[in-house]
Amino acid sequence: MSTECFNPADYPIQLAGVDEVGRGPLAGPVVAAAVILDPARPIPGLNDSKKLSAKRRTALAAQIRESALAWSLGRAEVEEIDAINILQASLLAMRRAVEGLSLSPAMALVDGNRCPSLTCPAQAVVRGDALVPAISAASIIAKVSRDLEMIELDARYPGYGLAQHKGYPSRVHLAALDSLGVLPIHRRSYAPVRRLLERLAGEPD
Repeated sequence: MSTECFNPADYPIQLAGVDEVGRGPLAGPVVAAAVILDPARPIPGLNDSKKLSAKRRTALAAQIRESALAWSLGRAEVEEIDAINILQASLLAMRRAVEGLSLSPAMALVDGNRCPSLTCPAQAVVRGDALVPAISAASIIAKVSRDLEMIELDARYPGYGLAQHKGYPSRVHLAALDSLGVLPIHRRSYAPVRRLLERLAGEPD
């Protein structure tokens, strides 16, 4: 759906906003969220999670969990990403998030241009995380959840800088990958990881 023709008033009140985070990182899962906001309890300041500070995201995530009619997280693990590709894994995570809701939404509005296969009607909304409050809410709790997980993984796997770059291919991460090696949480189908594994496989014992 184009941004020009989108009007939230055209949709049922009990709709789920759906978004995912973590398509670009070299490590960790892709995490999705689905949120059904309570129209009687509006949450000021909802926006695309990438446009908010970490402190603001954390505060809003707590408010969303407290005020929403329902919310749920879904995920696809590294092994699933490598097996079915990141697009399909993202759709899978979003489907799991919607299926985990305690309420059945009348409709799902999904950020981007692709919808997962759902039992309810669904509509993709380009730039929905900035246009639709329920999608903004989903983007926020998905990002806060995934970021926290990467901070926890940083404690388990020191030296890679996971708490800082959250698994994205920063210069620090690529250097650590080269010097310290590939972890179980790395996506082996992603080019930097795949190339390193191929190089190591070609080196003599």
